[in-house]
Amino acid sequence: MSPTFRALAVRNYRIYILGAIVSNTGTWMQRIGQDWLVLQLTNSGTALGITTGLQLLPALLFSPIAGVVADRLPKRTILRFTQVAMAVPAALLGILAVTGVVQTWHVYALAFLFGIGTAFDAPARQSFVVEIVGRDDLANAVGLNSATFNLARMIGPALAGVLIAALGSGVSAAGWVILANAFSYLAVLASLQLLDGSRLRPSEVTGTRKRAVRDGVAYVRSRPDLVLILTCVFFVGTFGMNFQMTSALMATDVFGKGAGEYGLLASIMAIGSLAGALLAARRANPRLRSVVIAGAAFSVVEIIAGLMPTYETFAAILPVLGLCALTMMTSANATVQLTSSPMMRGRVAALYLMVFMGGTPFGAPLVGWVGETFGARWMLTGGGGLTLVGIALATAWYLKNQDEQLEDLRVAIRDLRWRNARRTLVHGVETDRGRVRVLE
Repeated sequence: MSPTFRALAVRNYRIYILGAIVSNTGTWMQRIGQDWLVLQLTNSGTALGITTGLQLLPALLFSPIAGVVADRLPKRTILRFTQVAMAVPAALLGILAVTGVVQTWHVYALAFLFGIGTAFDAPARQSFVVEIVGRDDLANAVGLNSATFNLARMIGPALAGVLIAALGSGVSAAGWVILANAFSYLAVLASLQLLDGSRLRPSEVTGTRKRAVRDGVAYVRSRPDLVLILTCVFFVGTFGMNFQMTSALMATDVFGKGAGEYGLLASIMAIGSLAGALLAARRANPRLRSVVIAGAAFSVVEIIAGLMPTYETFAAILPVLGLCALTMMTSANATVQLTSSPMMRGRVAALYLMVFMGGTPFGAPLVGWVGETFGARWMLTGGGGLTLVGIALATAWYLKNQDEQLEDLRVAIRDLRWRNARRTLVHGVETDRGRVRVLE
């Protein structure tokens, strides 16, 4: 089998990833449907940012607890519960929209509830992959997960845009698209049920330590490489990857397009994202350098995207933006999981997701306000600029920290050599004295 797809040789992984494709397609359909619903209700970029922020706020609030839960309980069981926790709010929002009684506060509340399910689902899902495929195929599986996510990202938004346009482009049309996502979680529940439990490699459960969250934070703080990764991911997730808002406002406000063209933009970006994920899947050992370089490249390309003069040129650069984004995120995800202690993997994955998605509740309303006040182009150029500055500062801190550690190591080695030399000298003097006594 090709190195790009070697994790598919594992039967459990094939079953798992099929369910994920269906569910991810539904998730992307809901993202488009929910954003279009908000625009129909409010025609406000700020409201769009608030919705995105509320949906991702639980990642900031609950991710540390979700990481502890992922380390304490069987991850397969957690995933069964989280599918229901995400399906119910999606079904309620879809029904409210289809019946025509939905209000903006309904969207806010249900987006927040949906986000709670996502917050507990993500760390369990991320750390469950290694239990399915093992360490040797983990990097490949992470890349393939990203590839399937972006395959769904190509299909879901385009399908949602077509359905919304076909159903009249109104509130009810968005509701039917959201309902489709509610039913998509049945595919994940079915795949979890079909997994062969005897072939899984469950991590050791950590028990009920009171300082579990604090231990996870302390572990990350002791690892400068993890701190660098999480800082880069924070800036990209908070200020750079607000594609739902930026694409919606660029399509409607700047280029005067409708739902179909908006959905098409997400699918076009997913072409580059899929390519980036497949390239990442070929690398067995991701490097820290890849995270930094891809993050900086993403920032520059995002600034350029904000300057594109037409819908066609804007669409043309989106695959490059998606390629850079997925190269960074896949490399960061795989590096975090491969280099973390198995006992800490769930908590580290939760902290990773917390900084990636948890900054969005603050960044999304700010970016949305910037787009509404100064224009959609500033969302891209300003977000890319802030991301680039953040990555540069984080890299400078890491290099300085590495230099200090190397200097400390040199001092320690020098001291050790001196102590050894002194010990040898003293031992030689004592030996010579003994020889003198013998001769006397």
